[in-house]
Amino acid sequence: QVQLVESGGGLVQPGGSLRLSCAASGNGFSIFAVHWYRQAPGKEREWVATITRGSHTYYAASVKGRFTISRDNAGNTIYLQMNSLKPEDTAVYYCKVVTSSSEHWGQGTQVTVSS
Repeated sequence: QVQLVESGGGLVQPGGSLRLSCAASGNGFSIFAVHWYRQAPGKEREWVATITRGSHTYYAASVKGRFTISRDNAGNTIYLQMNSLKPEDTAVYYCKVVTSSSEHWGQGTQVTVSS
């Protein structure tokens, strides 16, 4: 079974930066892909970024050029570096780890961008 722990959220001013972490633990799994999603109050959850086992990365148009998804292969930790943050980025951010046989969601971490 895979367990995910997210961290790194907080309050930041517009133009600031945050780095979110998603630490995966457990036995008997290998990561196929990792996705970041976010959900603001009253809105549907939206996809933000993806990194695949082949190290390909994909971004939503709203964050491309500002966010970077990466992975520490040895430690099974996934990062989302967020730069030039905007108030529109305010949301709860969730990581989703996809293995060869299952999907697992993190508990979510709050990101608030406000002056």
